[in-house]
Amino acid sequence: MHVMPKNSIRKERIVEAAAHLFALQGYHGTSTSEIARLADVSENTLFRHFDHKEDIFWAALRWHSSGLRLRREILDKMENCEAPEVVFPKIFEMLELSVKSRPELLRLIAVAFLELRGGAFQYSREYISPIVSAINRYLEMSVENGQVLNLDSTVTTTAIVTVALLHPGLLKMIDGRSESYADSYEAARAYTKFWLDAVGARPSPTSTSDGASTSARRA
Repeated sequence: MHVMPKNSIRKERIVEAAAHLFALQGYHGTSTSEIARLADVSENTLFRHFDHKEDIFWAALRWHSSGLRLRREILDKMENCEAPEVVFPKIFEMLELSVKSRPELLRLIAVAFLELRGGAFQYSREYISPIVSAINRYLEMSVENGQVLNLDSTVTTTAIVTVALLHPGLLKMIDGRSESYADSYEAARAYTKFWLDAVGARPSPTSTSDGASTSARRA
């Protein structure tokens, strides 16, 4: 059985504690002494792993962002311009699972842009821009191929990503509900149906995400 070295365990505890506090209190509202206390280490130990408080923040944000990437399988489908009813569920599942598995992610991203703008743009180029660019290019090709309506791909991409990530929070603001779907897969199916209708995707009876025809699923 693989045993994680003590140094790695301590570093992971520091990152987890920092993520919780930064998401709850913001960057400037969180001290390294608080992080050390929550991680059950001394400040000296904390600074043996990280040179600066800002380094801890970026480590925490990147740790939470580990799932925020389009897998090769999805990228291949997008590059081959497969039907929206195949591609959309994959995109929404990735976004939903990223947020559900790391619930502090969105708050950390917000803290980055509000309090650490310089580093936030570097983070965005590394994690967010590749996703947005890939979706935008896919929509451009889908418009060219007549698979969707001739919509502004940039605006549509922004709306797709924003709604998928922020919908639970907005729903809570609107009617107080914290959860709208049973799980991430149900949410992905709901988002897929909405956006297929919104972009006027033409049903493809042979290309679906689960092997069944779109017509059958919508019947």
